[in-house]
Amino acid sequence: MTSPDIALFALAVGAIIGAGLVVLVGWAYRARAQAAEETSATVPAGTIDVLASMDDAACVLDASGLVLAVSQAATRFGIEAGAVLENAELRQLVRSVRQSGGSATETLRISGGGVRLDPRLVSARASAMGAQLTLLVIRDVTERERLDQMRNDFVANTSHELKTPVGAVSLLAEAIESAADDPEQVRRFAGRIQAEAGRLGQLTGRIMSLSRLQSSDGLTNLHPVSLDEVIASSLEAHVVQADSAAVELVRGGDRGAWVLGDAQILVEAVGNLVANAIAYSPRGSRVGVGVRIEDEVVEIAVTDQGIGIAEADRERIFERFYRADDARSRRTGGTGLGLSIVKHATQRHGGEVRLWSRPGRGSTFTIRLPRIEAPSGDGMGKKKKKKRAKKDVVTRTPNGENA
Repeated sequence: MTSPDIALFALAVGAIIGAGLVVLVGWAYRARAQAAEETSATVPAGTIDVLASMDDAACVLDASGLVLAVSQAATRFGIEAGAVLENAELRQLVRSVRQSGGSATETLRISGGGVRLDPRLVSARASAMGAQLTLLVIRDVTERERLDQMRNDFVANTSHELKTPVGAVSLLAEAIESAADDPEQVRRFAGRIQAEAGRLGQLTGRIMSLSRLQSSDGLTNLHPVSLDEVIASSLEAHVVQADSAAVELVRGGDRGAWVLGDAQILVEAVGNLVANAIAYSPRGSRVGVGVRIEDEVVEIAVTDQGIGIAEADRERIFERFYRADDARSRRTGGTGLGLSIVKHATQRHGGEVRLWSRPGRGSTFTIRLPRIEAPSGDGMGKKKKKKRAKKDVVTRTPNGENA
């Protein structure tokens, strides 16, 4: 081998050895940096930015369980930076992930904000971030659980409520067939079938109304609505019921109030309150409907002199199918959906419903709605309102005569 060949060979070997040494040194530096990162207890800056943008409760913990960084929502569960994770179940989840690596998810019921009386159902996920750090994400699923429970209850209650009139119609149909030779019995059973069919129609109609109010696009076409017309229509629709129950309907309060909404839904909501007030009032008593304008709010109050509502029932009175007096409600044909419709209709209009009641003295349901100015070009309406405003109208008296 000549000298030039030996020189070239030595140069090639040296280049290979040099490249190998460069790769080896680079790999050593990278391995050391990775090891330092895995064993570091410092939260990376990118992780802190991610936590700041999260809607769920989340935190980063070190090997001792100390919270190093948190999202804003974490404070709802009493998790704060610089403190130890208090919940024992969450600590156990983090510990198991730290030992096994990877990630794990569990559904737990924990206290929010350290208050033991407020347990929340959460989906907690812990993920290892190296040997020292663990990311814990807590998603509150309490509302989803509540909605699922309400959906299941609604299906069960609806099935139960529909079963009663359907079963009654079936039995009465059999009774008519058995009494085919007795015209009087046939007429009596046919009348009862008609009553049950009416109850079934009322129930299905209210279920549809409630479903429409609870849908995301329940109210899409809103217009200025005169509350004078809403109350007049609501009272007029229940005059016959009031006459039958010997209950006097009285209209009073301010006139000329307007709101933005759906007139049909508002008439149904006020009508449900009037119907309930009549049904639970003794004969010879009064049911009053009054309006009060207060700055930017208008109040519609329906007052009765009936049996009242016990304090234990007031929290649940607006639930679907809930009846404070189940036996009386069934006798009067109640569906248990009227007050739920009132609540959702009012909320859809940006308002609220308030209740005052005392057993033996009666109840007052008050619908509060945002008020708007009367639309322009309502001159004829104003003239009519001025004439009617001269006296508080007593719609009908117990004997059916105009007051």
